[in-house]
Amino acid sequence: MKFAFVFPGQGSQSVGMMNGYTDLPIVRDTFSEASDLLGQDFWTMVNDGSSDDLNLTINTQPLMLMAGVAIFRAWTNLGGSRPMFLAGHSLGEYTALVASEALTFADALTLVRFRAQVMQQAVPTDVGAMAAILGLDDDIVEAVCVEITNSSNGESLEPANFNSPGQVVIAGHKNAVLQGIELAKTRGAKRAVLLPMSIPSHCTLMHSAAQKMQQQLKQIKLQIPTIPILHNVDARQHYDVSSIKDILVKQLYSPIRWASTIQCFVTEGITHIAECGPGKVLAGLNKRIDGNLQSLTFIDSEAIRNATTILR
Repeated sequence: MKFAFVFPGQGSQSVGMMNGYTDLPIVRDTFSEASDLLGQDFWTMVNDGSSDDLNLTINTQPLMLMAGVAIFRAWTNLGGSRPMFLAGHSLGEYTALVASEALTFADALTLVRFRAQVMQQAVPTDVGAMAAILGLDDDIVEAVCVEITNSSNGESLEPANFNSPGQVVIAGHKNAVLQGIELAKTRGAKRAVLLPMSIPSHCTLMHSAAQKMQQQLKQIKLQIPTIPILHNVDARQHYDVSSIKDILVKQLYSPIRWASTIQCFVTEGITHIAECGPGKVLAGLNKRIDGNLQSLTFIDSEAIRNATTILR
């Protein structure tokens, strides 16, 4: 059987999301390792903290990384087979790099904490925004973004996530995003809604963050992945360390091509995709991209154990 693992990113977090894994000591141990390194009690935060704390970008990004790594370690510890491919949605790409042994867990934690900081610093509060556009073809959404950008006084609007057919996230200056929502509705969007995110990810407003990330990555040692990874920017594998670092920089200001990534998996013969992290966000997207794919979610320890008998 040919199967792949995908790792969720920001947006899949919730208070109590690790409750279903408490019988797996390696999960708690992974959180302890991360908490010691970053000097913050993430296990208490994720189980007993407030949603406001959990949703702070500077907390969310390391939290989602350690959750994905913990669940992948649990899979391995339970005798799970090696996936044929990996991919991660936005931040989840760093989790994929750890799972593929291209990046150490310690380096990944410091990197995503830095990533969160520079992303937050790149755009002042209430200047940027993101919105989900549902029910329009990709080219119509792109045309909406071009029209708003051309008619705005120096403000920009761009596609940020090509998540699945009929679901595109746009990002840019807040006023441009609000105008884009209204224009998308006139063009036939079933829904167009502002997302509760202050950071306009994966658009040109992140160029300053990308420049800082480029410098930070020079200090990080990467290895060639032991499991092939399809990267967000181009849905392709990259085979050398320099290219992987470049693609991580570009990821900050380029759209996430998730639909293309899943379609590439199918082309490679993948029949099953497991979401290796808390939640079911990616599983829902994957079904809309290709209804023939078999989706599994590792939402608790029982689901992981059951999957070890399916994915072989």
